[in-house]
Amino acid sequence: MTTLLLRPYLPGDEAAAIDLWQRTWQQAYPQIDFAARLDWWRERWRKDLVPKASIVVAEQDNALIGFVTIDGEGYLDQLVVDPGHWGSDAARLLVDEAKRLSPAGVTLLVNKDNARAIRFYERNGFGHAGDDVNPTSGRPVLRMAWKP
Repeated sequence: MTTLLLRPYLPGDEAAAIDLWQRTWQQAYPQIDFAARLDWWRERWRKDLVPKASIVVAEQDNALIGFVTIDGEGYLDQLVVDPGHWGSDAARLLVDEAKRLSPAGVTLLVNKDNARAIRFYERNGFGHAGDDVNPTSGRPVLRMAWKP
């Protein structure tokens, strides 16, 4: 297997990042039609994330296999890794990069029914910081936080 490369997001990565988001979330929640949400997601990506967050992508064999977004307040909005790379080092390396970019701490919301993601964040030093509701989907979420 070739080496995983982390690098800053470039405008030319948009199509691959949006496709990766849709495929990954569709795998995680097959009962939801994420293809129907692509226009909404593309607008959110362009208006809310790209201009306001640092985005780091993971590449392998010249293909985008993951990305993380972290804003100036230390909020990790998105950690997306291609399902074919779940269990690899990609997610851990992306979270480590988010911690490096936000050394005072990182917070995030994770769907309460996403036990795999919750276990991943716990293994990577995040603690439970309360319950919340996703403002977009209305789904119950768990607030998690990492402090150095």
